[in-house]
Amino acid sequence: QRRSLAPSQLAKRKAGDEDDEEEEDWQPPTGRKRQKAAGETESGECYRSPFRKPLAQLTNRPRCLDSSQHEAFIRSILSKPFKVPIPNYKGPLGLRSLGVKRAGLRGPLHDPFEEGALVLYEPPVLSAHDQLKIDKDKAPVHVVVDPVLSRVLRPHQREGVKFLWDCVTSRRIPGSHGCIMADEMGLGKTLQCITLMWTLLRQSPDCKPEIEKAVVVSPSSLVRNWYNEVEKWLGGRIQPLAIDGGSKDEIDRKLVGFMNQRGRRVPSPILIISYETFRLHAEVLQKGSVGLVICDEGHRLKNSENQTYQALNSLNTPRRVLISGTPIQNDLLEYFSLVHFVNSGILGTAQEFKRHFEMPILKGRDADASEAERHKGEERLKELISIVNRCLIRRTSDILSKYLPVKIEQVVCCRLTPLQSELYKNFLKQAKPVEELKEGKISVSSLSSITSLKKLCNHPALIYDKCVEEEEGFMGALGLFPSGYSTKSVEPQLSGKMLVLDYILAVTKSTSNDKVVLVSNYTQTLDLFEKLCRNRRYLYVRLDGTMSIKKRAKIVERFNSPSSPEFIFMLSSKAGGCGLNLIGANRLVMFDPDWNPANDEQAMARVWRDGQKKMCYIYRLLSTGTIEEKIFQRQTHKKALSSCVVDEEQDVERHFSLGELKELFTLNESTTSDTHDKIKCPRCVNGHQVRPPPAGSDCTSDLSQWHHCADKRRLQDSVLKAAWDAAVTFTFYQHSHEEQRGIP
Repeated sequence: QRRSLAPSQLAKRKAGDEDDEEEEDWQPPTGRKRQKAAGETESGECYRSPFRKPLAQLTNRPRCLDSSQHEAFIRSILSKPFKVPIPNYKGPLGLRSLGVKRAGLRGPLHDPFEEGALVLYEPPVLSAHDQLKIDKDKAPVHVVVDPVLSRVLRPHQREGVKFLWDCVTSRRIPGSHGCIMADEMGLGKTLQCITLMWTLLRQSPDCKPEIEKAVVVSPSSLVRNWYNEVEKWLGGRIQPLAIDGGSKDEIDRKLVGFMNQRGRRVPSPILIISYETFRLHAEVLQKGSVGLVICDEGHRLKNSENQTYQALNSLNTPRRVLISGTPIQNDLLEYFSLVHFVNSGILGTAQEFKRHFEMPILKGRDADASEAERHKGEERLKELISIVNRCLIRRTSDILSKYLPVKIEQVVCCRLTPLQSELYKNFLKQAKPVEELKEGKISVSSLSSITSLKKLCNHPALIYDKCVEEEEGFMGALGLFPSGYSTKSVEPQLSGKMLVLDYILAVTKSTSNDKVVLVSNYTQTLDLFEKLCRNRRYLYVRLDGTMSIKKRAKIVERFNSPSSPEFIFMLSSKAGGCGLNLIGANRLVMFDPDWNPANDEQAMARVWRDGQKKMCYIYRLLSTGTIEEKIFQRQTHKKALSSCVVDEEQDVERHFSLGELKELFTLNESTTSDTHDKIKCPRCVNGHQVRPPPAGSDCTSDLSQWHHCADKRRLQDSVLKAAWDAAVTFTFYQHSHEEQRGIP
C-alpha cells in the first residue's frame, strides 16, 4: 500500500515506539468501500493508453560529440545575435537598474533633425580634438520644442517662441532675462507663451529642466481662459493650478502648497492667478522663488507707483515676460515702466529716461516743433528703438490676413438729431468749459463736462435726469424734450447714432444669420441697448462688471456656439474688452470712443481672431462735429506715437498740436466730418475719393489708410448700403484688409 513520504508524515510515524510494527500490521479499513479509481478495471488493473509513451530517466550526461560537431553547433548559436523584438527600438540594450546611472551620451528630449522640428538651441560644433577632451557628462544638448506644439505653430509664432526663449535665457541681452511680447491682438500670444513655459519646464542645454515653476498673472476674466488654453494645447501632460476665487485661508493654503513644490517633477508647475488676488496674497508668493512670471495684458503695469506693480516687482524671479498688444497707451513714461519691469536698468532711471528720451521725442512730434527739435527727436527715437528692440517683439495683425477672413473697418460719422444739437449748444453756453482749460490741461470740472457731452452724443436719455434736476449746463433744457417723454422706453429717433444702430441691427437680422457685438464705455448705454433689444425682440446676453468670473466664461462659450439663439452680445469695454474670444459674432459696433486708443483696439479685436470663419465688419460710430471726433483725433496722435516707437514707422504724420485740446468744447454743424477736414486728405476732392492720390502728395497719416467716401458705390457693406437707402444721415471712412492681401 502506498503511503505518504512527506517529511512531516514520516516524523509522525517514527514518533512512537511501535511505528515499525504498525507499518507491518497496518490494513486498510473495512468499514467503508474504497472508490474505484478512474480507468481501473473490475479486476483492479489500471488502464494504460496505447498512445502514451513510457517515461525515460533524464540524465545530465552530455551527448558524445566530436570536436567538429561541437564547433559547428557553437557557431550556429553565435551566428544569430540578440535582437530586440520591438520595431525601430533605439534604446539601451542593457537592463536599467533602479539607482544606477544610465550609461551612454546625453541626448535631447526630442529629435532635432525631425522634419519640422523647432530647435531653440543648437550646441556649438566641436572639432574631433575637442570632442576627445570634452566631458561627455557635461556636453550641452539641443533644445527642441515638443512636436505636439511645433506642429501647430504658425511661422510668426515659431519666430516668437525663439525670441522669447533667447530673451529669458539671457542670450539676447547678457545679464537680462526679460522681454515684452507686443504682438497685436489675435496673433496667438497665449500659445507662444504656453510653448515657452512647457519647454523651460522640461528641458535645457544642460539636459535638465530650466525652471521648476511658472506663474501666469492675468486679468480676472482671463484666468479660466488661460487654464483652458493650457488644457487645449498640452492635454493631460500638465496640471495647472488656477485660482479665481475662494476664501483668504483657502487661497493662502493653495499658494503655500505651490511654493513648497520642489524637484524635477512638480505636480502643478504652473500657477494662474489674477492681478487682484496676486496683490492681496503677494507675501506668500514672495517667500520663495519662481522660475518664470508671465504678465498678461501687461499694460496694467504702466504705473510703477501702484501696488500691483510693486508686488510683482518684488517677486523673486529673474525671468519676466510681459504680454501687451498695446505697450504705448498714453505717454512714453508708461512705456518706460513696462521695459523697466522686465529688464531693470537698460533705459536708466525714470528721470534719466524723461530727460534723455521722452522730452526730445515729444517735442519733435509736436506739430509746432522747429526743424532742430524734429531732428533731435528723430535721433533720440532711433536710439530708443535700438535699445528696446533687443527685448521687444512686435508683429501687426496684417499677418492674420493670410489665415483669417476679410475684415472691413468703417468709421461712421452720424449727424446729431435736432434735439441733441440744441442740448449740446445749450450746454456749451451755460457750462463754459472752455474758460476752465488752461495750457491744454483738463481740470476736474472739465472732465465732468466731457462725460456729460459724451453721454449726450450717445442718447439724450442719458442726461435726462440732469435736465430734470437742472444741473449746471442743463438749466431749462427739459423743455426741449418732446411732450410726454419718458426714459422707460427707448426712442432711437432722438439720437443720430442710435438711429444708425437700429438700422444696422434690423438689416443684419433680416438679411443674414450674423451675430453682433455691441460695445460701450457706459453701463447706462448698455441699459438702452437692452431696452432696444426687448422692443425689437432680439435675444441677447450682457457682460459688465457686475458679472462673476465663472459666469462670464459660460456665457461666452454659449454665445460662440453656432446653435445658440442669441443675436446680440452686449459688452462693457471696461469690464471685458481684453482677451475675450467672441468669434461667434462677425459684426462689432463700437458705440462710443475712449480717450485711450488701446481700449478701443482691444474691444474691436474680439471678433477678428483665430477660429473666425466669416467676413468681419467693424463699425465705429462717432457723432459728427462733436467731442467724439476730437477724441478720435486725439487717438490718432497717441497711435502715431505708438507707431513711431513700437512699429518703427518714421514717417507718421504730425496731425494735431497739443494746444488743440482747447477745441474740445466746440460744435461744428457745417461739416460731414471734422476729422476729415483736419487731416486735409489728398485722396479726396470735394468730398469724393480720388484713387490714386494726386502726384507728389504725402498721404502717410494714420487716417490715410481710411478711404473717405461720399457715395454708396464704394460701400463694401450691404448693411450700411441699406441704411443709406433709408435716408439715415451719416458719412463714413472705410478700411479693408482685403486690399492689403492684394485683392482689388
